[in-house]
Amino acid sequence: MKLAFCGNDNPAAYNISAGVLRNVCFVDALNLVPHVFLLFITFPILFIGWGSQSSKVQIHHNTWLHFPGHNLRWILTFTLLFVHVCEIAEGIVSDAQMKSRHLHLFLPAIIGFVAATTSIVYYHNIETSNFPKLLLALFLYWVMAFVAKTIKLVRYCQEGVTFSQLRFCITGIMVILYGLLMAVEINVIRVRRYVFSMNPQKVKPPEDLQDLGVRFLQPFVNLLSKATYWWMNTLIISAHKKPIDLKAIGKLPIAMRALTNYVCLKEAYEEQKKKVANQPNRNPSIWLAMYRAFGRPILLSSTFRYLADLLGFAGPLCISGIVQGFQNTSQDNTTTIEKDQSDSYLSSQDFLGNAYVLAVLLFLALILQRTFLQASYYVTTETGINLRGALLAMIYNKILRLSTSNLSMGEMTLGQINNLVAIETNQLMWFLFLCPNLWAMPVQIIMGVILLYNLLGESALVGAAVIVLLAPIQYFIATKLAEAQKSTLDYSTERLKKTNEILKGIKLLKLYAWEHIFCTSVEETRMKEFTSLKTFALYTSLSIFMNAAIPMAAVLATFVTYAYTADKKLQPAQAFASLSLFHILVTPLFLLSTVVRFAVKAIISVQKLNEFLLSDEIGGDSWRDGCSSVAYESCKKHTGFHPKAINRKQPLRYQLESYEQSSRRQPRPLEIGDIAIKVINGYFSWGSGLATLSNINIRIPTGQMTMIVGQVGCGKSSLLLAILGEMQTLEGKVHWSNVNENEPSLEAPRSRNRYSVAYAAQKPWLLNATVEENITCGSPFNKQRYKTVTDACSLQPDIDLLPFGDQTEIGERGINLSGGQRQRICVARALYQNTNIVFLDDPFSALDIHLSDHLMQEGILKFLQEDKRTLVLVTHKLQYLPHADWIIAMKDGMVLREGTLKDIQNKDVELYEHWKTLMNRQDQELEKDMEADQTSLERKTLRRAMYPRESKAQLEDEDEEEEEEEDEDDNMSTVMRLRTKMPWKTCWRYLTSGGFFLLFLMIFSKLLKHSVIVAIDYWLARWTSLDEHKKDETYYVAGFSLLCGAGIVLCLITSLTVEWMGLTAAKNLHHNLLNKIILGPIRFFDMTPLGLILNRFSADTNIIDQHIPPTLESLTRSTLLCLSAIGIISYATPWFLVALVPLGIAFYFIQKYFRVASKDLQELDDSTQLPLLCHFSETAEGLTTIRAFRHEARFKQRMLELTDTNNIAYLFLSAANRWLEVRTDYLGACIVLTAAVASIKEGPKSGFVGLGLLYALTITNYLNWVVRNLADLEVQMGAVKKVNSLLNMESENYDGTLDASQIPKDWPQEGEIKIEDLCVRYENNLKPVLKHVKAYIKPGQKVGICGRTGSGKSSLSLAFFRMVDIFDGRIVIDGIDISKLPLHTLRSRLSIILQDPVLFSGSIRFNLDPECKCTDDRLWEALEIAQLKNMVKSLPGGLDAMVTEGGENFSVGQRQLFCLARAFVRKSSILIMDEATASIDMATENILQKVVMTAFADRTVVTIAHRVSQILDAGIVLVFSDGVLAECDTASNLLLREDGLFTTLVKTHK
Repeated sequence: MKLAFCGNDNPAAYNISAGVLRNVCFVDALNLVPHVFLLFITFPILFIGWGSQSSKVQIHHNTWLHFPGHNLRWILTFTLLFVHVCEIAEGIVSDAQMKSRHLHLFLPAIIGFVAATTSIVYYHNIETSNFPKLLLALFLYWVMAFVAKTIKLVRYCQEGVTFSQLRFCITGIMVILYGLLMAVEINVIRVRRYVFSMNPQKVKPPEDLQDLGVRFLQPFVNLLSKATYWWMNTLIISAHKKPIDLKAIGKLPIAMRALTNYVCLKEAYEEQKKKVANQPNRNPSIWLAMYRAFGRPILLSSTFRYLADLLGFAGPLCISGIVQGFQNTSQDNTTTIEKDQSDSYLSSQDFLGNAYVLAVLLFLALILQRTFLQASYYVTTETGINLRGALLAMIYNKILRLSTSNLSMGEMTLGQINNLVAIETNQLMWFLFLCPNLWAMPVQIIMGVILLYNLLGESALVGAAVIVLLAPIQYFIATKLAEAQKSTLDYSTERLKKTNEILKGIKLLKLYAWEHIFCTSVEETRMKEFTSLKTFALYTSLSIFMNAAIPMAAVLATFVTYAYTADKKLQPAQAFASLSLFHILVTPLFLLSTVVRFAVKAIISVQKLNEFLLSDEIGGDSWRDGCSSVAYESCKKHTGFHPKAINRKQPLRYQLESYEQSSRRQPRPLEIGDIAIKVINGYFSWGSGLATLSNINIRIPTGQMTMIVGQVGCGKSSLLLAILGEMQTLEGKVHWSNVNENEPSLEAPRSRNRYSVAYAAQKPWLLNATVEENITCGSPFNKQRYKTVTDACSLQPDIDLLPFGDQTEIGERGINLSGGQRQRICVARALYQNTNIVFLDDPFSALDIHLSDHLMQEGILKFLQEDKRTLVLVTHKLQYLPHADWIIAMKDGMVLREGTLKDIQNKDVELYEHWKTLMNRQDQELEKDMEADQTSLERKTLRRAMYPRESKAQLEDEDEEEEEEEDEDDNMSTVMRLRTKMPWKTCWRYLTSGGFFLLFLMIFSKLLKHSVIVAIDYWLARWTSLDEHKKDETYYVAGFSLLCGAGIVLCLITSLTVEWMGLTAAKNLHHNLLNKIILGPIRFFDMTPLGLILNRFSADTNIIDQHIPPTLESLTRSTLLCLSAIGIISYATPWFLVALVPLGIAFYFIQKYFRVASKDLQELDDSTQLPLLCHFSETAEGLTTIRAFRHEARFKQRMLELTDTNNIAYLFLSAANRWLEVRTDYLGACIVLTAAVASIKEGPKSGFVGLGLLYALTITNYLNWVVRNLADLEVQMGAVKKVNSLLNMESENYDGTLDASQIPKDWPQEGEIKIEDLCVRYENNLKPVLKHVKAYIKPGQKVGICGRTGSGKSSLSLAFFRMVDIFDGRIVIDGIDISKLPLHTLRSRLSIILQDPVLFSGSIRFNLDPECKCTDDRLWEALEIAQLKNMVKSLPGGLDAMVTEGGENFSVGQRQLFCLARAFVRKSSILIMDEATASIDMATENILQKVVMTAFADRTVVTIAHRVSQILDAGIVLVFSDGVLAECDTASNLLLREDGLFTTLVKTHK
């Protein structure tokens, strides 16, 4: 057929006798002109000009959008493109009805389409490079196009073409669009004045774009990039080359920062507060405040959601249309009627009757629907994140102002605050994510039911009724699920507590061979947890089952009803459109239960939030707040002087003080000097209304040391807090004088810290930061000062022990220090701060005598006094009283005496004498204390925690190895390959740990279920494609019902098998892990941080228990659905397979890139969440300190930074999810288009065409689930991998070569020990710690072992128990070589008392004898030997009294005595004491030494001494040096050697 622009079958086409404009063809040609003009002008500029043009303002993102009417232009252009597509389609369809090609019908439209596309590309480039003058070309184009189209429209009107013709409508719409675009262009000229004006408008890019740190560009890019997340490409692709870190995601744009949103929400909330201010019983509404602040984006999101839902119904309608069209063609193959050639106008009816047109429309509708849906999701996510940031900031601000009494009286516990932060804010955020569903779903459901009714009449209502009636059951299941989850959580907390105890006391358990007893108790708790996990799994599988079964039941009910009630046969068009509608209907109903649940939770959360926000605040401590009006008011009230007396220039406090001074009697003798703080007639309470402190009149002199003394609980600490303004003032006043009387000017050099007080609380409070940050605490770092302070607090030796010195992180995440070390750091912090006033609340309580003296001399008397700082010291150590300049003695909340020591000596002799007797008593204790050097013990513990017995360097090497294993080859070359690979091996391990039978059952039932589902739809296609009328109806109905029934049953079976398999796997993994850990060598526990092992039992086990099964279920379901869909489409239209290849490749790359990026972002989100929660709980704990230091602003800043960091990670994660979904949705749309086109080409198997299209539509829903679940599973498999890595650990060798019959029942009876050439090391790749030791110990001999730290003393004690590797030589006890004994036998027959006392939670009886072998008498006897009988008797329950976790309810000394008792209970003939008396005072120790000598008179006792004095009377002394036995003889003989090692040890230790 020859081509001609106007067609070559109509000679009249070229006739212009009636006037040029009356000729159709000419007008169409005229319409080409503007398009061609635009293409000619813009192409050279686009391709040549860009290199040389550079924008005036340098910004790093080419996303700067600043022309007015920007979004409107994009929307109009997209609409224009859509109309062009319609015009092209209309032209082609009309052309198809002609005899010859009429290019003028569609060619101008195609060129127009290209021109419109070019126009937007051109515009975008001009905008980003800021060259407005070039926009003139576009302006001309719009004008020309508008004129050309108007001419065409006018011509149609003259010819009498009306709205019933499609072409007329299209032309009309285009005239309007071109007109609007012209208006937009004129507006740009008007605003920017880039032509016809001398002074064009200057523009600056927004702050965010000038800031190179902002990488989140969603708010700044153009609409196309916004809708498709195109700007994310670089990030997601770069994740392949190197992992995404916090630097890569940058910081939040200003509009999304927590501070911005906090201000919004705060204003809205304050407004609500004002509204209800005069109605006492009404609370301000947080809901309204949230709506005020974040209402607009939610409305926008809801609009998108409505549009998406309505477009969703295009799918079923188009399917119906296409299938209907096929039926019609197959029924009446009538010849097409030739129309009049010149004006082949189509009506919209004919146009939409064309199958290809419907296919294209379906494709466009899907693309639009998905774009709107993702946009709606994104907007709610962003709003939710903004809301969370604002709420967190509000909560934090409130925490900083909470009244202390609230916290101490238990009205607001730390737990509640943590819940608010971790749970309630997230509940509200999730509610926001889901809330558009609340109003979108009812509309969706109603629309769906109406359409169904139209298709199927009454029988549709039966199906709808089934769905609606089953929905409450889903809600019920959902609530049950939540309950099951809660009970699981309780059990797992208990299990973790037990596991934690085992890990902490693992050394003891192994030495006593008790590991199995404790293991069983964990297993018992695990079984309880497992029972509630079973219920959890049951409800999960039920909810999955309901979700799959409801649509089947509804379809079954509907079609069976239809078959028996309707007169007509069921048509394929009806059947498949209604199937598709049912699929649409199920989602909202399934989600509705979730949304309702979240709504209920959100209401509760808001109530809790409101209670918290309205709780009591601390009174503004006006006396420390600069000259605020409040202070001014209160002065007028209290002192009754005229405001005129105040000189505005001087700070108020100073005048007030001087005014006071003149008005009151002359101060006491001038030696006191000036007063820093004065309390007049103070009554203070902790919020109960009863005064805790009453009638307080005290003065605190400037620049001197004031001591506050008194018995425990007499109100010393309360007095400090009252002065700091933390208590409620019932009456009276606290006056703070001006900082420095000599410098009344405000610019005093220290004005920064003017009213802040350096305060060290009684309970030490540390930040999660480095040691240095804890001490400087926000003050500038001054090396000299820092050194002086750390020396004064004797922190240097402790710092030297830490792995990274003072850069070591301490606190929750770091190393746990002992009480004394914590307290010294807090005191150091108070000394370091550059403040005039220092409050120390009992700083000596956890320190031993040496440290206290050193701190007093160096820190207080020297450092503070030299600085002339005012010090208030609360203490019990009366021996320091002579150093005090001023003393305040308290009793029962009142001040007993105040004055210098001399005053008190003269005035109150009785009190002075009382103090003297107490001082003497303390002095006696001192002498005792001089020996018990607690600090060295603390340092020892710290060293043990840090370096388990090895040199530092070696440990660090191993640590690095550990980390490498942890991060799985972190070097760059292999890392990429690893990052993109799915951990299939781990998956296989996981699946097989559930057992092969269950695995087979799961795979089989899954495949069967999906085959049945396909069979149902196939059956439906067969049934509806029948030609006969009602014949065989029953056969088909019966078959259909059977298949549906089978499908429903299989749904239940598969969901149960997956959960069951997951549970079995979880059970086996936990069991193996626990047993492996319990039997691991002690070296493993020394090398691996406790937290790391605990994590396997907590976080990883939780993932394996609860998260992997549903993910696995969802993954297999969506994958099989997609595969069955592809199978069905290929079966219906084989041509589809050709198109599948490029789509498959695209899909592969999308998922590959997404998985890597998603994993990184998920880790970032997780890792940024923890510091935020820690910061909140930290602040709540250290409120008084923060407020005393006046550091609120710094902490707020930190909180905002942490919140923003977490929010940006979460934002990027959700943007990445949108990125993926948009791409998979577009792929799905392409699949639908290819399937539709292929099936239309294939021809008229109308039932199967419907089937293919139905499946193509479901693919769009499930493709992104496949990828998301894959990504989730990959992250979750990380947990299995970590658990598996521990399962590959070597166990201790528990079996001996001797069997039970060869070992005497009462071995070792004598207690004779031969050590023959013993060599010991900790692992076979390490140096030996004991070399060739030879010794002989007679039965019943008392042996002392000593040596410097690290000389191998403790290693010898471990060698007796085979806790270390004996690689040469042997130990023979009572004639049996211990290496031949089974470990359990060996360890259960010897006793040891360790240096660190370990107690477990449970009864005292359980602690002494977990195996329950002994009688009560024997236990009492042991307690009597250990000096504990009387104390235990006095406890409620006696032997059954409870011990809290770690034995916290007993002192360290008592705990050590319990450990002794434990060793006495086990009557073995060999007892080893490893520095067992290190934490007991001298008196008790002496008693113990005697007891051991008497109670163990006939047994062998090996004592490893930390004080040489203990072993002077031992039968034989072994002295070790560097792993070699240096000296061995009786103590008296060894002391005769002048230069001997023992002699030197004795001398240095005395």
